[in-house]
Amino acid sequence: GISEPPPEWFGNGPNEPRNPNWTNKNWLKSRFHFNFAEYTGGPNNFGALRVMNDDLVQPDRGFGTHPHRDAEICTYIVDGALTHQDSMGTKESLGRGSIQFMTAGTGVRHSEFNESKTQSLRFIQMWFTPRRSGLTPNYGSMSSTPNCSSRQNSWAWIVGDVDDQASKNIPVRINQDVNLYATELEGCTVLPFSIKPGRQAYLLQIEGRAEITSNKGDSVTLDRHEAARLAGGQELGFAANDGKAHLLLVEMKQK
Repeated sequence: GISEPPPEWFGNGPNEPRNPNWTNKNWLKSRFHFNFAEYTGGPNNFGALRVMNDDLVQPDRGFGTHPHRDAEICTYIVDGALTHQDSMGTKESLGRGSIQFMTAGTGVRHSEFNESKTQSLRFIQMWFTPRRSGLTPNYGSMSSTPNCSSRQNSWAWIVGDVDDQASKNIPVRINQDVNLYATELEGCTVLPFSIKPGRQAYLLQIEGRAEITSNKGDSVTLDRHEAARLAGGQELGFAANDGKAHLLLVEMKQK
């Protein structure tokens, strides 16, 4: 579902449709992958993944201070810079390829803003159901660069499970059995990924086009903004086929 809410809902001034720096007539364009806010025409979740919103925020606009509780919130920045400020005393700005998380736990308030006067902001925000409620609020992040080598034609493991020792060196760790990987494919590279039995994954085509093939004989091509649910027990290959493709893969326990 696509949502373009009125600016006053989140404490913004009027839209500026004649502003040459705006890339959309409304301050916010959200693509909801699951039922959220006024959208009720889709699924409620995919395993522990409760929300995936693909947000485009225009210059000098954002989400005013609002509350959360009992959610593990991860945000991946695609373009522009996201400025986060919360009731725990955190304030920072993060650019393309960066990832942040917030354990809302017993309750936290925060705002998210595009402070640029000239560039729009795009980010992917995901909410996961935590393995238990009433956690102590927490915040963390990993800053990246636009052309970070770790995700060029390879999977960058950017989020892991805080209870999994295998993820102890991963930059962001949350309170759920979830792993996030990002890649930017280019050329003829075929990038493999194995989904084990009892696991599953949700794939988002952030930019470009990619072909996904399976050792079971299936294949699918995804374009920008499209997504796929991937079952466990298969070996996959991802290719941009001489083009470019930016992918985000959310791997988790099958539920």
